Amino acid sequence: MTVQPLYGQVRDYAWGSRTAIARIQGRPVPSAVPEAELWLGAHPAAPSSLATGPLPEALAADPAGLLGAPVIAEYGARLPYLLKVLAADAPLSIQAHPDPVRARDRYAAGHPAYADPYHKPELLVAVEDFDALCGFRAPAESADLLESLGIDALKPVVSALSTGPDDAARLRNAVELLMSWPVEERTELVGAVAAADGSAAELAAHYPGDVGVVVALLLNRVRLAPDEAVWMPAGNLHAYLRGTGVEIMAASDNVLRGGLTPKPVHVPELLRVLRFEVLAEPVRRPVPVGPGLLTWPTPVREFALHKATVAGTPVTLPGGGPRILFCLRGTVEVAGLPLAAGTAAFADAGEPPVECVGDGVVFQAGTPAI
Repeated sequence: MTVQPLYGQVRDYAWGSRTAIARIQGRPVPSAVPEAELWLGAHPAAPSSLATGPLPEALAADPAGLLGAPVIAEYGARLPYLLKVLAADAPLSIQAHPDPVRARDRYAAGHPAYADPYHKPELLVAVEDFDALCGFRAPAESADLLESLGIDALKPVVSALSTGPDDAARLRNAVELLMSWPVEERTELVGAVAAADGSAAELAAHYPGDVGVVVALLLNRVRLAPDEAVWMPAGNLHAYLRGTGVEIMAASDNVLRGGLTPKPVHVPELLRVLRFEVLAEPVRRPVPVGPGLLTWPTPVREFALHKATVAGTPVTLPGGGPRILFCLRGTVEVAGLPLAAGTAAFADAGEPPVECVGDGVVFQAGTPAI
């Protein structure tokens, strides 16, 4: 039974913040480069380390001790989730993720958009005000908005959103129309939309001429308060815009981008995985499960996320199996191991439910089936 320090890796994508992750970790601000994500897990793209070496090597050397028999039986000798701190100072790509069957099959076929054979459902919990686009709005609402812009070129899109046998067909036709817009006409269209709509202007300032600016108007725009979350299952079209959050997902890096990015886009594959359905309520609120303890239920087996707020009175985090603990602020002892803000720990499968003592906030990633 062991709880030991875990050392994550910071990813320096261009859209990241020069202040948020550095401030959480108590490092000088601003950082030398934009810091977008702190990865805590065993995904090969940026694996964390224990004092003895990389976490994937430790898991391979002692899968039964670190992961436990139930996790191995369901997922093999791998950690099935990935925990991140995400800090966005500029919009991320408009994107979606595949379901398990599509991920396995397209990875096996060598599709360039698939980094591994696993799906990537994800939950993001805001730790400060956080702006995001998440899921499709009702097509009638989007049609009214686009029509109000008074742009003749958008009339076919308005028509697509207003006709068709059901919402799914209307959304599909509109998205396919926009994402197949002639390349030579995109700059003019995006410029006109940005001139007529303030939210589009914000996106166009970062990605001029990118048709994703117009697609974004079909999505729910939400501002999360701290502890509110967005849940993104397979096929949910979304984009993070600005803010800092704690994100948990199945351990995958499969991203299908459709715009708002200088990175490669894979529109045909994205259109195949999208779920063209209205997401009426994109925001998820926390569920209290005990004094100082919150969670955000999701319908997946790979992960569960809990938040403990400790202020003198000990708080015990639930669950067993392999767990990652991250101290967001303050100083908290977890199973006797001191964690300062910005530091993390790994609890192996034999460790009982972890008690937190001190004054601070700790997030725990684990597996709900354990």
